[in-house]
Amino acid sequence: MKKLLIVALLGLTVACAPVAPVAVSDLSNMPAEQALLAGIRLYEDAQYGPAERELRRALDLKLHADKDVANANKDLAFIYCTSERVRECESAFRAARAAQPDFALSKSEAGHPVWGPVYKQVMGQR
Repeated sequence: MKKLLIVALLGLTVACAPVAPVAVSDLSNMPAEQALLAGIRLYEDAQYGPAERELRRALDLKLHADKDVANANKDLAFIYCTSERVRECESAFRAARAAQPDFALSKSEAGHPVWGPVYKQVMGQR
């Protein structure tokens, strides 16, 4: 009976715990998330060397959200594949899936001629 009560209380505690949204102004206290945003901006500006450094830094600083970890690894995979570092590309896709089990590229991303085949091989798709 005591174990059942403890399990019920733990479940109630978890169910009632509010999830606070993160405001942009809160990012000043979150260096990993700042590095992720910088890496994404650099990637979108085709500055792949600096983007890679910022994305790696974001991962090293321990991003809080699994989805952010997956996205950082996805962009790293794209960088690695485009620079013909296939093993690193494969590893980054695996890390994205490990961080977020339902990780998947969009249809257009998965169809990309450079990283699409690597992604499909790593994810066990044909």
